[in-house]
Amino acid sequence: MKGKGIIVTGSLLMALGVVFGAFGAHFVEGLLTPDRFDVYQTAVQYHFYHALGLILIGALSQHMPETKWLKWTGWLLTAGVVIFSGSLYLLTLTDTGWLGAITPIGGAAFIGGWICLCMAVISAK
Repeated sequence: MKGKGIIVTGSLLMALGVVFGAFGAHFVEGLLTPDRFDVYQTAVQYHFYHALGLILIGALSQHMPETKWLKWTGWLLTAGVVIFSGSLYLLTLTDTGWLGAITPIGGAAFIGGWICLCMAVISAK
C-alpha cells in the first residue's frame, strides 16, 4: 500500500468508525448487556485509533521514501482494524463466542504494523 492509498484507506475507515460509533450509541446500546456494550466500544476505539494512525502514516510517507516496511504498515493496520474490531463487532452483535479467538490475530496485526513503521523510520535515509 502506498502513501496515497494509506490515506484513502484510513479516511474510509474513519468514516466507517463514525458509522459504527453512531450505530452503537443510537441502536446497539439498548440491545446489549453493559459488558457486551463495553466490548463494542473497545472495537470502536481501536477502529478509530488505527484509522487515524493510517492517515498520519500516509502523511508521513509523503516525506520519506516508500519502503516495504511502510507498505506493510498500511496493510497490517488495515488488517488489524478488520480482524480486531470486526471480530468484536460481530461478537457483540451476534453473541458468537468463538469470534473472541480471532480477535488476538487483529491485535498482533496492530503490533506488527507499528513495528513495521518503526523499521521504516529506522531504515529511512
